[in-house]
Amino acid sequence: MEKLWKSTLPKWLGLGLILFGIAFSTSGMANSDRQNNEIPTLIEQARDAWMTRDADAFAQLFALNGELIVPGGRWQGRAKIREEISRFTQQYSQVQIDIRGIIVDGNQAAVEWHYEDTEKATGKRHRADDAIIVDFREGKITRWREYFDTKTPVNNS
Repeated sequence: MEKLWKSTLPKWLGLGLILFGIAFSTSGMANSDRQNNEIPTLIEQARDAWMTRDADAFAQLFALNGELIVPGGRWQGRAKIREEISRFTQQYSQVQIDIRGIIVDGNQAAVEWHYEDTEKATGKRHRADDAIIVDFREGKITRWREYFDTKTPVNNS
Protein backbone atom coordinates (compact mmCIF):
# COMPACT_ATOMS: atom_id res chain seq x y z
CA MET A 1 0.00 0.00 0.00
CA GLU A 2 2.83 2.36 0.91
CA LYS A 3 4.50 1.67 -2.42
CA LEU A 4 1.26 2.43 -4.28
CA TRP A 5 0.83 5.67 -2.28
CA LYS A 6 4.37 6.81 -3.06
CA SER A 7 3.98 6.08 -6.77
CA THR A 8 0.59 7.86 -7.14
CA LEU A 9 1.21 10.82 -4.83
CA PRO A 10 3.37 12.74 -7.33
CA LYS A 11 0.77 12.18 -10.06
CA TRP A 12 -2.11 13.44 -7.88
CA LEU A 13 -0.03 16.32 -6.60
CA GLY A 14 0.89 17.28 -10.15
CA LEU A 15 -2.72 17.03 -11.30
CA GLY A 16 -3.84 19.13 -8.33
CA LEU A 17 -1.30 21.84 -9.16
CA ILE A 18 -2.39 21.85 -12.81
CA LEU A 19 -6.07 22.17 -11.83
CA PHE A 20 -5.23 24.93 -9.35
CA GLY A 21 -3.29 26.76 -12.06
CA ILE A 22 -6.17 26.49 -14.52
CA ALA A 23 -8.68 27.72 -11.94
CA PHE A 24 -6.44 30.61 -10.96
CA SER A 25 -5.72 31.68 -14.54
CA THR A 26 -9.41 31.38 -15.50
CA SER A 27 -10.31 33.59 -12.55
CA GLY A 28 -7.68 36.09 -13.68
CA MET A 29 -9.04 35.99 -17.23
CA ALA A 30 -12.57 36.57 -15.95
CA ASN A 31 -11.37 39.58 -13.94
CA SER A 32 -9.50 40.86 -17.00
CA ASP A 33 -12.58 40.42 -19.21
CA ARG A 34 -14.77 42.16 -16.64
CA GLN A 35 -12.27 45.00 -16.38
CA ASN A 36 -11.98 45.31 -20.17
CA ASN A 37 -15.77 45.68 -20.28
CA GLU A 38 -15.85 48.23 -17.43
CA ILE A 39 -13.16 50.54 -18.83
CA PRO A 40 -15.16 51.76 -21.87
CA THR A 41 -18.10 52.44 -19.53
CA LEU A 42 -15.86 54.53 -17.24
CA ILE A 43 -14.58 56.48 -20.26
CA GLU A 44 -18.15 57.12 -21.40
CA GLN A 45 -18.96 58.35 -17.88
CA ALA A 46 -15.98 60.71 -18.08
CA ARG A 47 -17.22 61.99 -21.45
CA ASP A 48 -20.71 62.52 -20.03
CA ALA A 49 -19.30 64.41 -17.02
CA TRP A 50 -17.30 66.68 -19.36
CA MET A 51 -20.32 67.30 -21.59
CA THR A 52 -22.57 68.17 -18.65
CA ARG A 53 -19.66 70.03 -17.01
CA ASP A 54 -20.16 68.01 -13.81
CA ALA A 55 -16.89 68.46 -11.91
CA ASP A 56 -17.98 66.19 -9.04
CA ALA A 57 -18.93 63.30 -11.32
CA PHE A 58 -15.66 63.62 -13.25
CA ALA A 59 -13.49 63.81 -10.12
CA GLN A 60 -15.24 60.78 -8.57
CA LEU A 61 -14.01 58.62 -11.45
CA PHE A 62 -10.44 59.14 -10.19
CA ALA A 63 -8.55 57.33 -7.45
CA LEU A 64 -7.99 59.53 -4.38
CA ASN A 65 -4.52 60.45 -5.61
CA GLY A 66 -5.36 60.24 -9.34
CA GLU A 67 -3.72 62.56 -11.83
CA LEU A 68 -5.11 64.64 -14.71
CA ILE A 69 -2.58 65.94 -17.24
CA VAL A 70 -3.30 68.15 -20.25
CA PRO A 71 -0.87 70.24 -22.31
CA GLY A 72 0.15 73.01 -19.92
CA GLY A 73 -1.55 71.62 -16.80
CA ARG A 74 -1.25 68.89 -14.19
CA TRP A 75 -3.58 68.28 -11.22
CA GLN A 76 -3.31 65.51 -8.67
CA GLY A 77 -5.98 64.34 -6.25
CA ARG A 78 -9.75 64.49 -6.55
CA ALA A 79 -10.02 67.90 -4.87
CA LYS A 80 -7.58 69.54 -7.32
CA ILE A 81 -9.21 67.85 -10.30
CA ARG A 82 -12.68 68.93 -9.13
CA GLU A 83 -11.40 72.49 -8.61
CA GLU A 84 -9.90 72.68 -12.11
CA ILE A 85 -12.97 71.23 -13.81
CA SER A 86 -15.16 73.70 -11.86
CA ARG A 87 -12.96 76.53 -13.12
CA PHE A 88 -13.39 75.19 -16.65
CA THR A 89 -17.20 75.04 -16.32
CA GLN A 90 -17.27 78.73 -15.41
CA GLN A 91 -15.43 79.64 -18.61
CA TYR A 92 -16.81 77.22 -21.23
CA SER A 93 -20.20 75.87 -22.34
CA GLN A 94 -21.80 73.77 -25.08
CA VAL A 95 -19.32 70.93 -24.72
CA GLN A 96 -19.68 68.22 -27.33
CA ILE A 97 -17.54 65.06 -27.40
CA ASP A 98 -17.63 62.32 -30.02
CA ILE A 99 -15.72 59.19 -29.02
CA ARG A 100 -13.99 57.88 -32.14
CA GLY A 101 -12.31 54.85 -30.58
CA ILE A 102 -11.28 53.10 -27.38
CA ILE A 103 -8.53 50.48 -27.19
CA VAL A 104 -8.16 48.62 -23.90
CA ASP A 105 -5.04 46.71 -22.93
CA GLY A 106 -5.02 45.41 -19.38
CA ASN A 107 -5.30 48.36 -16.98
CA GLN A 108 -4.78 50.99 -19.67
CA ALA A 109 -6.90 52.50 -22.42
CA ALA A 110 -6.16 54.69 -25.41
CA VAL A 111 -9.04 56.95 -26.36
CA GLU A 112 -9.54 59.07 -29.44
CA TRP A 113 -12.27 61.65 -29.37
CA HIS A 114 -13.31 64.85 -31.11
CA TYR A 115 -13.93 67.68 -28.67
CA GLU A 116 -15.74 71.01 -29.02
CA ASP A 117 -16.65 73.77 -26.57
CA THR A 118 -17.63 77.43 -26.60
CA GLU A 119 -15.72 80.07 -24.66
CA LYS A 120 -18.34 82.03 -22.72
CA ALA A 121 -16.46 85.35 -22.73
CA THR A 122 -15.97 85.49 -26.50
CA GLY A 123 -18.50 83.06 -27.95
CA LYS A 124 -15.62 81.43 -29.87
CA ARG A 125 -16.08 77.75 -30.69
CA HIS A 126 -13.00 75.60 -30.04
CA ARG A 127 -12.42 72.25 -31.72
CA ALA A 128 -9.75 69.62 -31.15
CA ASP A 129 -8.99 66.02 -31.92
CA ASP A 130 -7.81 64.46 -28.71
CA ALA A 131 -5.83 61.33 -27.87
CA ILE A 132 -5.97 60.27 -24.24
CA ILE A 133 -4.07 57.59 -22.36
CA VAL A 134 -5.89 56.46 -19.22
CA ASP A 135 -4.52 54.18 -16.49
CA PHE A 136 -6.89 52.34 -14.14
CA ARG A 137 -6.60 50.52 -10.83
CA GLU A 138 -9.52 48.90 -9.01
CA GLY A 139 -12.12 50.60 -11.19
CA LYS A 140 -10.72 54.12 -10.74
CA ILE A 141 -8.62 56.35 -12.97
CA THR A 142 -5.08 56.74 -11.66
CA ARG A 143 -3.76 58.81 -14.56
CA TRP A 144 -5.49 60.63 -17.43
CA ARG A 145 -3.07 62.13 -19.97
CA GLU A 146 -4.37 64.13 -22.96
CA TYR A 147 -2.58 64.95 -26.20
CA PHE A 148 -4.76 67.22 -28.30
CA ASP A 149 -4.46 68.69 -31.77
CA THR A 150 -6.08 72.06 -32.36
CA LYS A 151 -4.22 72.84 -35.61
CA THR A 152 -5.13 70.10 -38.09
CA PRO A 153 -8.33 70.95 -40.00
CA VAL A 154 -11.27 68.80 -38.95
CA ASN A 155 -12.48 66.28 -41.51
CA ASN A 156 -16.24 65.99 -41.03
CA SER A 157 -16.73 63.17 -43.53
